[in-house]
Amino acid sequence: MRRVVVVGGGISGLAAAWELTGGGEGPKGDADAPQVLVLESSSRLGGALHSVPFGQHIVDTGPDGFLGRRPEAVDLCHEIGLGDALVPIGGRGAAVFARGKIRPLPGGLALGIPIRFWPTARSGILGWRGNVALARDALLPRPDVRGPIGDRSIGPLVSRKLGRRVADRLVDPLIGGIHAGSVDDMSAAATYPPLLAASQRRGSLMRALRAEVPPAPTDGSPLFWAVDGGMSVLIESLRGALAARGVKIHCDAPVDRLARQGDGWDVGSGTAHHDADAVVLALPAPAACDLLRPHDDEAAGLLANIVYSSVTLITFRVSTGALSAPLAGTGFLVPRRSPPARGHEGWAVTACTYLAQKWPHLATEGEVLLRASVGRFGDHRSDSWSDADLVERAWGELGLLMGLSEEPLESMVTRWPGAFPQYRVHHLMRTAGIEAAMARLGGIAVAGAAYRGVGIPACIASGRAAAQAVS
Repeated sequence: MRRVVVVGGGISGLAAAWELTGGGEGPKGDADAPQVLVLESSSRLGGALHSVPFGQHIVDTGPDGFLGRRPEAVDLCHEIGLGDALVPIGGRGAAVFARGKIRPLPGGLALGIPIRFWPTARSGILGWRGNVALARDALLPRPDVRGPIGDRSIGPLVSRKLGRRVADRLVDPLIGGIHAGSVDDMSAAATYPPLLAASQRRGSLMRALRAEVPPAPTDGSPLFWAVDGGMSVLIESLRGALAARGVKIHCDAPVDRLARQGDGWDVGSGTAHHDADAVVLALPAPAACDLLRPHDDEAAGLLANIVYSSVTLITFRVSTGALSAPLAGTGFLVPRRSPPARGHEGWAVTACTYLAQKWPHLATEGEVLLRASVGRFGDHRSDSWSDADLVERAWGELGLLMGLSEEPLESMVTRWPGAFPQYRVHHLMRTAGIEAAMARLGGIAVAGAAYRGVGIPACIASGRAAAQAVS
């Protein structure tokens, strides 16, 4: 019987263990089923997927939903018996802080990139100079000076074609916000391939992107799903399903050594040694780099070049009497180059989510739940702030942005250091190099958000692909 060790108990590692034991079809037979061991360094499974009591509800301290258009997370929920626990998103629409006020995002956007002129022009987000630059793409588009190329950074591409205001006020808050990074050096091939394809067509970028973007689904399926009871329900259900298949899971078991042993591997965790025919490293890039450096310098070098940003989430329970106006949509974004308020050093808050608007099951009479995000790549100010400082700073900025009064009824700070890998230009080439190195070593694969997507569905896909690579 083959023995496989999965290093890392986040959603990628658990998805790998699930796939190794048969996935949705289940084990094919005792003779074919490998012995699977999951080693997690922390005291709990799930990584960023975690839920805690707050007020009268259970709220997520990390990702609170996942895309419905990608099937991986929805399929996994159904496979482990959580299909009835899926909750569709309740609200629609978001906004952006631009030109001194919170303005609804217009229609006709593809991840923040306008594909039609008039909805964006009427929104008031760009101002007349921004509208002129956008109109130029429709009437007299600027030619591409670089020609066909395998990858390029999103920010300069959009700025040249549609104007800097589009990049700063729409594209960076949306695409950059997903990765807690900056589009100035963000890979188009890795984060939004349709943009790269559209940029290599002649003529208007908006027109070319319209042809590349798939049509919106017409079956009424939700754009996002949550899990009733929080993402911890997904993790605990998956843990139970894995245990029923005989998977052994050890928490508080950091792996500090990886050595060759014949055709297999010796996985060391403290004083424990685990023999393995195959290993899945479902770890952040720096941790995978440390384990792989003795075996492949090239892979270690490529992993070392993947950098991360940190984010802190501050959740507030607020009386509806503190609101100056009813909440609309699911929240708003704050562009990194937004001019600061008078006497203010610059915005720390990057976004605010209206949790009860987004997920109606979190609604409470007379209260609202707000979640502010602080931190992005290159902004390290919050690292030195205490939790009390963060609460004061975030609440003060929300007051300036939203007109809040009074004080919050309750607050909660959750720090996620080094949580968001940055997909810089040629990221997919680095990923291909890492995967090729794993194939050369044999019996080992990598998985996680560092490679081919940061969302929950992408991480599940990464874990399952890694499992298939070592099977």
